[in-house]
Amino acid sequence: MAISIDGLASKLDTKAIIDALMNVERLPRTILSAKSDDRKAVIAQLQALNASLQSLATKAKDAAGPTALLQRKATSSDDSLTVTASAGAPVLRADVVVDRVATAHSIVTGPFGSAADDPLVFTVVGTDGKPVEVRPTSGAAADIAHALSAAGTGITASAVSAGVDADGQALWRLQITATETGAENAFQVFRGDAAAVAAGTASDLASEPASAIVTVGTDAQVRLWAGTAAEQTVTSASNTFTSLFAGVDVSVTRASATPVSVTVAADADGSAAAAKAFVTQIGTLLAGIARGSTATTATTPGEQTRLGVFTGDSTVRALHQALTGAVQLPLDGVAPSTMGLSVDRWGALTFDEEAFTKALADDPAGVQQVFAGVAARVQDVADRYSDKYDGLLTARITGQESEVKMLGEQLTRWDLRLEQRRATLERTYAAMETMLSRLQTQSSYLESQLSAMSGTGNK
Repeated sequence: MAISIDGLASKLDTKAIIDALMNVERLPRTILSAKSDDRKAVIAQLQALNASLQSLATKAKDAAGPTALLQRKATSSDDSLTVTASAGAPVLRADVVVDRVATAHSIVTGPFGSAADDPLVFTVVGTDGKPVEVRPTSGAAADIAHALSAAGTGITASAVSAGVDADGQALWRLQITATETGAENAFQVFRGDAAAVAAGTASDLASEPASAIVTVGTDAQVRLWAGTAAEQTVTSASNTFTSLFAGVDVSVTRASATPVSVTVAADADGSAAAAKAFVTQIGTLLAGIARGSTATTATTPGEQTRLGVFTGDSTVRALHQALTGAVQLPLDGVAPSTMGLSVDRWGALTFDEEAFTKALADDPAGVQQVFAGVAARVQDVADRYSDKYDGLLTARITGQESEVKMLGEQLTRWDLRLEQRRATLERTYAAMETMLSRLQTQSSYLESQLSAMSGTGNK
């Protein structure tokens, strides 16, 4: 590192001079850095666009399905039963009798102060017959409850106060309950190890004095077509009957004395909303591209025209054209505009919900076919540009990242070059100051000698 002698002899601000010279030297580096920052901003916008395109591809895949516009509205005549219907479920009306709801198996033990069993071990046996031994850390009710709950056998236990005994000592009961409802989750808890259970010498806690089975684990049960020759009983370990009808789930909360009517009907508003949500996502993406491709023209003297982040980007421009074409071009001779999908003169995608609903009511199958075709074309475009391996937009991002990496390497070389240049200037000016200092010293010496000689001559 050069020694700085800042204007010691020359009285010049050499540091300011070097800084000014370095500012000139740094201009190419500054331009290069600005170029790198611009590329990074473009990459960030391209990545955001790519993420939106990948999301659109997923939504388009769903929208291209045969049931995308077959939205359903499910209702029940009684709040004891709720109905959920997926898209494409058959339109139906049926009566369901709820005989019972699912319950969780639960027992309560007799009161005790502290378990004195030796060894202190309990065995839990589920409906599968497999015994699991549980060994609490002590005979205290809380410790036993904790051990039973932590054993992973599908039960939870809690200690419940049961008063005091004749000596005034606290008494406790254990309430033990299955974590899930249904007959298949019933259990037994024995006092003793697995060998004692197998030998029949272990004591069932629910059969001990003052113990009881609070609820028996049972399945929920409903009947279809009750009172007819086709009556059918259906059970479920939980209170939800999955696919009781094709694509229709039913949940029950209490038994019903009379049949509950279940209705699944076409939901035109839901279908229109589903279509609108998909079209809106496409429109939002197209609008984002349009905004990013628009240049801001200078309006006042001295102001510069600002280019959009996508201005001049042929890949993004081609993507916009491909998506627009996917939405507005006819499919099998039918224009999507007939069902409310159109692109206005400014290139913005619009959705006429009223026209779509009317078209869907007039020709549900035809509208579904056109909509699915449009969605399939959108998916194809989205996949072609956003594929993480060979997508066109992905390749564009990769190219920009390679350029930023190259610019970063150039900037590193420039930093080294500028550092060396500053060191050179500092050494040069330091040498100049040293030389001037020597010359000034010599000048002072000569002046003193001449002055001395002049004094001697006068004498």
